[in-house]
Amino acid sequence: MEKLKQRWGLKSNWEVLAILVAFSINGSFAAFIVRPSLALIGITKENLNVVLFYILYLIPVFIVYQFTLPYSGWLVGQYRFFKNMQEQMFKRMKLKS
Repeated sequence: MEKLKQRWGLKSNWEVLAILVAFSINGSFAAFIVRPSLALIGITKENLNVVLFYILYLIPVFIVYQFTLPYSGWLVGQYRFFKNMQEQMFKRMKLKS
């Protein structure tokens, strides 16, 4: 816990817990949104090779995850932390200068 607090610049264990909860909420939310969306356009495990399905599944999950992360952080009171994290990630991916 101390290593996470130092790395993320946090002061309390509650902040670390809130951030971990936000990560888990956001991951579940992204998966929950993407699977039915893919099914609407006909992309299911039954229609495709399993490997191809998961490739086509993970790409939108990653995109949804990135854009909803600050909002799940807002739910637990850590919006600024996640907004900064999102900006850093977009800079590393060369999507933002």
